[in-house]
Amino acid sequence: MNSYPALRPRPLPLHGPKAIILALLTWFVLVSPAAAAASASAAPAAGPRFEISFPGSVHAQPITGRVFVVITRKPAPEPRLQIGSWTQETPFFATDVKELQPGASAAINDATLGYPLRSLQDIPEGDYFVQALINIYSEFRRADGHVIWAHMDEWEGQQFNLSPGNLYSDVQEVHLDPRNYRINLRLMRVIPAPPAPADSPWVKRIKLQSKLLTRFWGRPIYLGATVLLPKDYDLHPEVRYPVIYEQGHFSLRPPLTFRAESSPDDGQEYAHGGYELFQQWSSADFPRMIAVTIQHPTPFFDDSYAVNSANNGPYGDAIMQELIPYVEESFRVIREPWARVLTGVSTGGWEALAMLLFHPDFFGGTWAFSPDPVDFKRFQLIDLYADNNAFTAPGFEWLQPQRPLMRTTEGQVVETMRQMSQFEAVLGSHGRSGQQLDAWNAVYGPVGPDGYPRPLWDRATGKIDRQVAFYMRDHGFDLRYYLERNWEQLGPRLAGKIHVYCGDMDNYYLNLAVYLMEDFLNAATSPEAHASFVYGRPMKGHGWTPFTQAELVREMAGYITQQAPAGADVQAWKY
Repeated sequence: MNSYPALRPRPLPLHGPKAIILALLTWFVLVSPAAAAASASAAPAAGPRFEISFPGSVHAQPITGRVFVVITRKPAPEPRLQIGSWTQETPFFATDVKELQPGASAAINDATLGYPLRSLQDIPEGDYFVQALINIYSEFRRADGHVIWAHMDEWEGQQFNLSPGNLYSDVQEVHLDPRNYRINLRLMRVIPAPPAPADSPWVKRIKLQSKLLTRFWGRPIYLGATVLLPKDYDLHPEVRYPVIYEQGHFSLRPPLTFRAESSPDDGQEYAHGGYELFQQWSSADFPRMIAVTIQHPTPFFDDSYAVNSANNGPYGDAIMQELIPYVEESFRVIREPWARVLTGVSTGGWEALAMLLFHPDFFGGTWAFSPDPVDFKRFQLIDLYADNNAFTAPGFEWLQPQRPLMRTTEGQVVETMRQMSQFEAVLGSHGRSGQQLDAWNAVYGPVGPDGYPRPLWDRATGKIDRQVAFYMRDHGFDLRYYLERNWEQLGPRLAGKIHVYCGDMDNYYLNLAVYLMEDFLNAATSPEAHASFVYGRPMKGHGWTPFTQAELVREMAGYITQQAPAGADVQAWKY
């Protein structure tokens, strides 16, 4: 019901023809729909507003996806390339679009949520560079009966601002006054597909369509692998080699950071491999092994975590039943558990542990570095089974200390859980941000009624959904809990196989969960675990390792030699 009274002309204190004419004119202006519409169109729109559109010559079909506007104080790199990491402070704003037609506009205004500033009205008056971008979604009719829209990875690792086929505008320099502006941005450019990296005598790449995943998602889904071959591989066609399976975020670069050319980065601490690894890998006395990285991006993240899940589908089965057999048939791998080892850092560290725990008779050992939370009592700083809120620390009556998500190795908080949740909420609705928290929801959690991942906590309030937390635990994704619940069966198959490394000041507080896993494995009996845990001290952060990549390979080769059964010709591949 309209609560406003109907407009009526006020009585005029005039008489005669002038009064009648003036009354009629007043009546026309006040009640005429045409006049009202003309008046509304003439009035400038209040508040800040961007209008984003694309022509049919650039994209002929309507688009369902998410539209972004990025606002920066510097023109280079392009504003769209200044977002993608929550540690960057570039403001951006985004909204969903459904079947946006060529020539039609999508609006981003002061009601649109942004990051790190919540509203366009929070942008101070001044001169800026702006750019628009649209992340195009595809329709998936999944085997579980749900129909969803998400970004189909184009082999870029769910980097929407680099994804081939997405549209973007030219950069415009503008003056913004948060009280009122309207800026039109046209998406006239298409992100091209980058050239595929070339193979070499050392490095080979494969890509195959997964039947299991294609059946689940209702569209072709691909897996891949990058294979690093040992010295003189082609000269000894009779020799088979042990294999290192390396896990981590999507990358087409060679395993173990191998690089056959020198680079200015070689002297950096993070290199740990690169050209130095090549020099040793190609030397006469280095262990001969095959190393493999696996590519398995999903419609929700750049990596599936190598497990089956309700939202992602049977990625674990696809990797174990389709991809790894194909790799081992295509290259001369010793197809025995004692000759297969795992490694990875961060996400890859969790995967390197999970693949061993879920397939203890297939792999011979794991070297996991800075793994994602392995005990959900320490989901970073959150106890998922006891805490009620992800954003604030419990136990305070008046204060509300904010939960940190990331710190420096000196302890300075860089980002909070609340800020990260806002960052992901702007990047994508319904768990489609392509970022870490949404990835965990997709991998570990149940499917929501709408077909998208059911969130572990509310992204606006931080309230934890305890049912989701217990679902994650009971489906095996709390690895410490999984070990404890299944140790009687797993223990004899895992003894001596687990090696974990973590900095004591891990930037994401991941060391806290590692401590709990170590406590359990140290106390395990029947059998004893004989697991090794090594911590970088003092003030060692995320990704810390006591090894160079060459030293890690030598460590693994020595372990494999010890595990090799009697009669195995280890000298054929060792030197």
